[in-house]
Amino acid sequence: QVQLVESGGGLVQPGGSLRLSCRASGSSFGVSAMGWYRQAPGKQREWVATLFPDRTSNYANSVNGRFTISTDSARNTLYLQMNSLKPEDTATYYCRRFQGDLWGQGIQVTVSS
Repeated sequence: QVQLVESGGGLVQPGGSLRLSCRASGSSFGVSAMGWYRQAPGKQREWVATLFPDRTSNYANSVNGRFTISTDSARNTLYLQMNSLKPEDTATYYCRRFQGDLWGQGIQVTVSS
């Protein structure tokens, strides 16, 4: 059974950077599109970015130009590089494999001085 496990979250100051990782255990990502989502306290989960099998990507307006989604197929790992972080980026971040609608358990990112 495939499981997605996120890592790399934590506390960072405004303007700082973090890189989130999402590793697939039990299998590879296959040819599925992959995505990142986030949920802030008291808010609905929102889409952040998608990486398609042809390696194209798109981003929510709120993160476009600051976040980059990528993958290392050999390591079965999806990444989200987050730069110029803002307090409003504070949330629990989730990775998702669209095929089979598989989700990770989430990782906390807190942007605060």
